[in-house]
Amino acid sequence: MINAGDKNIIRELAKTHMELASLDINKERIKRIRDMNGLNPVRPPVWIYEIPWHEMDVEGQLSLKCEGEKAREIEQFFRRSQFQWRYFQADMVMEDTYYIMKSFNYIGHGVDVEEETITLDEKNTVISHHYKDQLDTDEKVESLVMPTITVNLEADRRNLEFYQDIFHDMIPVKLRGYYVGHGPWDEISWLRGVEPALIDIMDRPEFVHRLVEKLMQIGISKFTQMEEQGLLDYNIHDLHCTPPYTDELPAPDYDGGSIRLKDVWCHAYAQMFSTVSPDMHEEFDIQYNRKLMEKCGLVYYGCCEPLDNKISLLKKIPNLRKIGVSPWANVRICAEQIGGDYVLARKPNPSYIVDGFNPETVKNEIKETIEICLENKCPYEFVLKDISTVSYKPQNLFEWNRVVQETIDRYY
Repeated sequence: MINAGDKNIIRELAKTHMELASLDINKERIKRIRDMNGLNPVRPPVWIYEIPWHEMDVEGQLSLKCEGEKAREIEQFFRRSQFQWRYFQADMVMEDTYYIMKSFNYIGHGVDVEEETITLDEKNTVISHHYKDQLDTDEKVESLVMPTITVNLEADRRNLEFYQDIFHDMIPVKLRGYYVGHGPWDEISWLRGVEPALIDIMDRPEFVHRLVEKLMQIGISKFTQMEEQGLLDYNIHDLHCTPPYTDELPAPDYDGGSIRLKDVWCHAYAQMFSTVSPDMHEEFDIQYNRKLMEKCGLVYYGCCEPLDNKISLLKKIPNLRKIGVSPWANVRICAEQIGGDYVLARKPNPSYIVDGFNPETVKNEIKETIEICLENKCPYEFVLKDISTVSYKPQNLFEWNRVVQETIDRYY
């Protein structure tokens, strides 16, 4: 239980949250995002995610006052979201419900990450990793087992009671499920390291095929079990940092029962493949990931990997709706191929908000994307993410938001 003092602190924050959530601007932003995800060109939404919160405090506004650990988690959520709304909200949406993620027990494929790390800033969660290669033989790959997922209804019941006791007359409390997110090459990088995995694509391609096929079987098993256990959801707040609102999910034949794979978004990616050729990208990732992507309602493909020379391959993905255009991709080449067929999910360069912030650099990057997307009639969005640092200068992020909004204002 939460003590009376902690509850009072949280309830005051919840009151402010609901005041912000009731503003019409939230509905306006959701509608614009739905239009954009429906391939209707609109003023591009701007979202800011993956924030270095340890560097962001201004005058103690992020300092926690609660005593209990659970109370501090709730307090942190409210203080951070209200701080972002105050200083760099961009087009964020404040939800009028307090969502709790559904609980489940997960027994994985039998191998855990073994690594060495180096930290430059103990407060920063972005650190350097060196992974031990644990999947370098056929025997080790064959030893991987299918995961087991079991929904924890009792934990869901306890959580609902716990939060409803805090918020009972202030903010609705509901359970929320998950979208499908699968990147087998992230898993490979954690269990092998990047260098041996890339070398084996050249030196042992058949072995790599067996590895990716096994991880794909594991991924399909995981999300099929989540579907069967009622853990999926189309009512999500973010799709790997991008705005997910859409009029096309759930599927038209959804009857209000258990949510299926065909009712949800899928996000797939192969970040390691920045230096891999289009043919190899198709051979070692897309042909496998397609087995899961084709089961889902809408697909968002891409993360940090530049995809400007691979969009023709992505167009073969069923239900593809959104393509990630990273800071290292040529936005013009992407837009000319994307046109009005998909959403261009543009990720501005997060290095522009570190020490030595230059407003003109930011303005020029945004201006270039806007003009190219307008020229090619692309529905598009801006998502600033992977912000590992602002050099302990929160004002850099505040200014980034101001410059971006003012630049967009000149066109809309």
